[in-house]
Amino acid sequence: MPRPRPIFSGSTPLSGGLVRFDGFKSNPGELDAFVHIPANLPARAPLVVVLHGCTQDAAVYDHGSGWSALADAHGFALLYPQQRRGNNPNNCFSWFEPGDTARGAGEVASIAAMTQAVVAEFDLNPSRVFITGLSAGGAMTAAMLATYPDIFAGGAIVAGLPYGIANGVPEALGAMSRPGALTAAALGERVRTATSFTGPWPRVAVWHGDADRTVVAANGDAAARQWVDVHGLDNGGAVTEAISGHPVRRWRDANGVVQVEAWEIPGMGHGTPIEAAVGGAAGAHFLEAGIGSSAHIAAFFGIAPAATAAQAKAAPVRPGATPKFAMPPLVANDGVGGSVADTINAALRAAGLMKG
Repeated sequence: MPRPRPIFSGSTPLSGGLVRFDGFKSNPGELDAFVHIPANLPARAPLVVVLHGCTQDAAVYDHGSGWSALADAHGFALLYPQQRRGNNPNNCFSWFEPGDTARGAGEVASIAAMTQAVVAEFDLNPSRVFITGLSAGGAMTAAMLATYPDIFAGGAIVAGLPYGIANGVPEALGAMSRPGALTAAALGERVRTATSFTGPWPRVAVWHGDADRTVVAANGDAAARQWVDVHGLDNGGAVTEAISGHPVRRWRDANGVVQVEAWEIPGMGHGTPIEAAVGGAAGAHFLEAGIGSSAHIAAFFGIAPAATAAQAKAAPVRPGATPKFAMPPLVANDGVGGSVADTINAALRAAGLMKG
């Protein structure tokens, strides 16, 4: 039986129907929180935590990504943690700061606290809590999955980075432009040592454009390899398919369940892939790609049906073909400046590591 929409803290809606949520006590990272609760939400409904990217806020990301429309259509709640400009002038989550990415501290602790408070306040299902985010929000998604794997059943990292790949600003810049050649085991160990958790681990999807020059596509491959190792799967055991012309690698466990998948969007730069005709809105860092990542992520989480037959029809990639996830060189002519220095500065600004 659907239940009436509950009363909760806050009364000022943002555009798109997000409402401020103040019902959590612990906030060491000094973040804000907004929720979208569909009318007549069933008891024990799922929750998706959504982390915006740099220069964005909760309302902007909700509008571009189409998550509220999906929540209304399929009956799940949304929580949008939001960065404060006092923490970061470009509104980026602090994915590169050790004090914000260790369990019990800083921003990850704030996100965990607000997540648990929303679950309790709205009588949601604590075993069906998921998280996703773009860019800095994607990297913070990886941090949440590593530091609070007991809270999340799954996550989706969009144009982000693996957990533990940077410690401070210089390493963050290096990782964005040319991540180190860490083995899958070394990447996986950074997750395993973040907590005393031993599993079962969250399922993880990774989305990245192969022409991303802000957070190069090798980071998508590294994020996938990190979680393949955490799940104890064979990195070479992925089955590669093409869905709507977009390659996706899928790693299954012994029961045939996909535990990790990695999407590569050919020719796409830095942003969230959308298909405006079926949801979402094109704009800065919302890139028309002929495929809506939010809908596919919701299906991966098991909280929405798979895409239509036309969208979801899978076909094997031609023999011998593999996704690139290549690491493009840091070149001057990449659309963000006329010199290598301009390129570096633009990357710093996009990551929230530099003002101006």
